[in-house]
Amino acid sequence: MSKFIFFILISAMSFAQQNTKNIDDLIYQVVDDFVANPKQENLSKLNSFTSTIQPKSTQDFLALTILYCNKAYYENQFGLTQESISSYETAWQLFLSQKLMDYDIIEYCLKPLGNLYTKIGDYDNAEHIIKSYLYTANKENNNELIYAGILNLSNVYQASGKSELAIDLIKKSLKNTSLTEIQKASLFNNLGTNYTIQQQYELAEIAFKKAISILKNQNEPETASNSYRNLTQLYLQKNNLEKANQEFEQAKKYFFQIQNQTLRERAKFYLETALIYQTQKNNQQALLEISKIYTLLIPNFTKKTNFPTINQLYAETILLETLDLHATLLTENNQFEKALACYELAFEVEKLIQWVLIHENSKIINQLRNKNRVQKCLEVYTYLHKIDKNKAHLEKAFLLAEQNKFLVLRTEKENNSNRSIQEKKLMNELQNWNAIYLNEQNKSFPSIEKMNQAILKQNEIMLQLKSKEKKKLIEKKIDIKSLFTQLKEDDAVLISYFLGDQKLFLFKIENNELTLSEIKNTVKEKKIITDFLNYFNDPNAISNNSNGYNSQANLVYNFLKIPKKSTQKNLVIFPDGILNFLPFEALITKKTNNSSFAEMNYLLHDYKIGYQTSVYFYLNQKPLHHKSETILGVFPIFKNSSSELLFSKEEANFIKSHFKGLALENHEASFENFKKNSSNYSILHLSTHASAGDEFTPASIRFFDREVNYTEFYNLDTTSDLVVLSACETGIGKLYQSEGALSIARGFQMNGNQNLLFSLWKVNDYTTFTLMKNFYSNLKNDLGYFEANHQSKMDYLNDKNLSNSKKSPYYWSAMTYYGTFENKRHASYWFYLLLLPALALVIFIIRKYIR
Repeated sequence: MSKFIFFILISAMSFAQQNTKNIDDLIYQVVDDFVANPKQENLSKLNSFTSTIQPKSTQDFLALTILYCNKAYYENQFGLTQESISSYETAWQLFLSQKLMDYDIIEYCLKPLGNLYTKIGDYDNAEHIIKSYLYTANKENNNELIYAGILNLSNVYQASGKSELAIDLIKKSLKNTSLTEIQKASLFNNLGTNYTIQQQYELAEIAFKKAISILKNQNEPETASNSYRNLTQLYLQKNNLEKANQEFEQAKKYFFQIQNQTLRERAKFYLETALIYQTQKNNQQALLEISKIYTLLIPNFTKKTNFPTINQLYAETILLETLDLHATLLTENNQFEKALACYELAFEVEKLIQWVLIHENSKIINQLRNKNRVQKCLEVYTYLHKIDKNKAHLEKAFLLAEQNKFLVLRTEKENNSNRSIQEKKLMNELQNWNAIYLNEQNKSFPSIEKMNQAILKQNEIMLQLKSKEKKKLIEKKIDIKSLFTQLKEDDAVLISYFLGDQKLFLFKIENNELTLSEIKNTVKEKKIITDFLNYFNDPNAISNNSNGYNSQANLVYNFLKIPKKSTQKNLVIFPDGILNFLPFEALITKKTNNSSFAEMNYLLHDYKIGYQTSVYFYLNQKPLHHKSETILGVFPIFKNSSSELLFSKEEANFIKSHFKGLALENHEASFENFKKNSSNYSILHLSTHASAGDEFTPASIRFFDREVNYTEFYNLDTTSDLVVLSACETGIGKLYQSEGALSIARGFQMNGNQNLLFSLWKVNDYTTFTLMKNFYSNLKNDLGYFEANHQSKMDYLNDKNLSNSKKSPYYWSAMTYYGTFENKRHASYWFYLLLLPALALVIFIIRKYIR
């Protein structure tokens, strides 16, 4: 029996017998003994010991905090990333909850924890931790800690797609005269990496060579190796294989001089080596490097199996990248079935990573990897179908694409429905503190103290949420037969797009027949879409060039291969990427030189069009809740201000005269009043101002008392059947592939509202009122939401009181309906029709027996 294990057993016995030895002394002895013999097999013994400890005093809690920090450090060394994160989080939670002091929690816990968050893609938590200790460092004028925070924060910005912020941060930091040479080299190395991401190759090369030059007289093999490795990647991107090989040889030399390498660091180096071999078309050697990675990262891995089993997988980004590369190599070797099996393992690892993340933003950024993986799988399935014409390949391709669309939205909605009341409360607090942070950040003179307070509160809440036991969701699969049945019931043709880098995949289902088309999506083709969308940036752009619009709208119609008019009267569209911003109804099916907007050949005339995020949502819609329509209206109006909405008052009066409900007007249209009443009405109608935001500012909508960010609607308690967002750009926000826009509409989708009517650009006050009046009139005449929206546009075009210029698609096609095709009035009508034969049968039987 080893000294450590023996000591653990004796210590536990001593503690159980309540010996005179203090608990904190006992913990310190265990820590010292483990550190003297830090083997992976001893970790389980250490875990057993911690479960027996019942700390009572401040000294006990401090000792336990130190134990967890040491445990986390060695778990990281052994490649146990998730275990390490959990231990650091436990240490941090103990430190915060017990208000401990006399321990450098930043150095021994927060710095390594922030780095681990970055490595697994938990960018929000990483950024929050780093900013919190940077705040402390600046207050204490701690230059060493300031440098570490800046370096680590630049890594987060780089990894999360904010390379411009990283470059700005590093350039400012390099002006600091107190930096050491090694610190300067590290910053130049990071600067070069961010320039490479932005494809500013000359500046990147200068930065890397500057770092290498500084390190010539320094004994810092890790930074030197990183600089040479980054320079290697730069030359690979520039297709200069000779220089890439030269720099990588230098990287190797320094890499093997690094002391105390973790298993993960070694695995990452082998992965980079495999990527170089792949670039050199030496796939066999690349596969050997991949086998080394599996051996390092997967316990009990055997080379006979080629790749891990599903039970050996865990949340690790290096493992994920290795599986993706392995699948790519198998594809290049024409081993397509094996490649798809390998991709399937990668999808499983991605799910495990998503599962440990709390913040939506981090989940969405990580989802971009999923997008690229789906695209590669679609290419394989398409190729296989071309070879054998087996329709099963098309079905698998379609189901894979749909299963991974709006994945974060879907899982967050499902998670929310399974959360306890306490967890929902915590999530609401998390969103509120995030809103406070963002609002303060966007002020002209933000308060750093208030921002730091918001960050610390989010950190505390995040730790509480992570400590809650999670119940893993059972993923619902999409059933193709159920889809065919639903489309037949809705009398609809389906078109679904998947937007790849170089290809646009179009799936179409018509009369139970699934087809797949591949459309080129190079710079030239992308311009077709953007040129069309540019017509909606200005109210006069279409009116001033009706022929140009007619031609461009027809070009887009043909490019997107929209189905011709068929026996089905409805068309359900599942857009992707920038197509989420496209008003399909306004596309031109046949070009004419007619300048009359009412007489143009719009797709609106061929089909009644509805939208959905994915087939998953289309098939899992819930029945409407309410038997009759009651409306909660929000009309701030902003009277006597530059923001006054003149026709919003008219909108309010029309709705009040036709429907029961509550109209919150002027100062009553506060966010708090809206929240208090939102669960009591079948329709929520918001007539106000809204903004799509930008790269750093979230989408928001104005109530009378304040601006509300889209995330503040996530935990809203509502059972409404429909949300009408009668405001500008409510369907627009920062766009992410496969997740759509982070818009006001998304805020309502997240809290469970499945039927929404929202706008795609800056809408006109008067014409919006006209469309809303048409919509609610049709609703009053027993049309469902879907049909009422379609008919409101038809009525608008047929309105003889409107001028030709006001009938431009700019004015009538902005309002877009996402949701069910269900018409509850018609549904009840058919219910009674079906009931009649049954009643007749009952009457017949009664009469027979009476006789």
